[in-house]
Amino acid sequence: MAVDLPAFGQDRIERELRARVQDRWSRTNAPVRHVDVVLIVTTFALAGVGLLMIRSATFERLAAQGLPTTFFVTRQTFALGAAVVAGGIAAVWDYRHLRGYSPAIYALAILLLVAVLTPFGTEANGAQRWIALPGGFNLQPSEIAKLAVVIAVAALLHEARGKPGFGSVVATVALVGVPMGLVFLEPDLGTSIVFVWLAIVLLLVGGASFWHLGVLGATGIAAVVVGLQLEFIEDYQLERLTAFLDAGNPELTQSLTFHTNQSLIAVGSGQLFGKGLYQGTQTNLAYVPENHTDFIFTVVGEEFGFVGAVVVLALFGMIIWRGLRIAVTAKDLFGTLLASAIVSLLVLQVFVNVGMTIGIMPVTGIPLPFVSYGGTSLVTSFTLVGLLLNIHSRRF
Repeated sequence: MAVDLPAFGQDRIERELRARVQDRWSRTNAPVRHVDVVLIVTTFALAGVGLLMIRSATFERLAAQGLPTTFFVTRQTFALGAAVVAGGIAAVWDYRHLRGYSPAIYALAILLLVAVLTPFGTEANGAQRWIALPGGFNLQPSEIAKLAVVIAVAALLHEARGKPGFGSVVATVALVGVPMGLVFLEPDLGTSIVFVWLAIVLLLVGGASFWHLGVLGATGIAAVVVGLQLEFIEDYQLERLTAFLDAGNPELTQSLTFHTNQSLIAVGSGQLFGKGLYQGTQTNLAYVPENHTDFIFTVVGEEFGFVGAVVVLALFGMIIWRGLRIAVTAKDLFGTLLASAIVSLLVLQVFVNVGMTIGIMPVTGIPLPFVSYGGTSLVTSFTLVGLLLNIHSRRF
């Protein structure tokens, strides 16, 4: 039987060429070749600013108490190490696998939120929001719950393929409502509002109809009215939320306006270029309560002035811009939902935290991502950035 050698040779050559092209395409589009360096550098820059500001905010107070002046910085550095590991894992492990693990992640978050309300929880300043860990560290389950809700709801809406029905909307409300209610019981009204914001953003990006959103909004307003009538929201919580609107009113008690007034003095005294690192009088004398956690932006404003504050906000703006770009270019709906929710979470936390230091938002106890002292917040923030890097590197 005759064999067509020229045809056989041509076919072999074509197979080899296709294999070489495929191999080159695979190497060119490998995830490691599409790392967002700008996002990484910006994230570490903000973490570095945080360490510097924590040091400045605490060293005078610690020295006066006879404690090591690097106490808080050392602990935050350990947390940063854990955050880098968590962010690295989130960046490397294919984010699409999270859909299958989302129920387990969500269940773990709920379990931790329940545990914090039991004797396992640690109370401080009238709130029970932490679980004590060995070595003197604390775990804040509400921070983990934010991440879990983002993943769980994104996985749910991904299955709806951009057209969630009434059942998907109800399921989203349920997934968000359970952790929100548990956080509210701690009590932590500020973080509870964050969950509402996440639900709105995820439903909008997920393709929920305006009719469904309208019904949901009306139901939410009715629930707030009923809650006020039944006094589910304590008077002190309501007063704290509205005190910023009239901080200069002498009729308000000092306890309601003290944080805002002292914060405004600290930020205003920095003027254009600030007083210099470690030179802030409001900071060193600890006139601003919690100036290494919720009010750390006052340290930036006092010591580096308007220019320094703008630089820090520009770094956040860079992360938000890169995040929006990643959301738009994501390969699938799940990636778009994840990236959109992450960006919206960062936007809200930055806006509320900075806003309460300059008197345009209520004092809600929401930390400044990457900058405020707090290990759980730092680990969660780096994990969110790791997911953004993951989505970006697998967009082809």
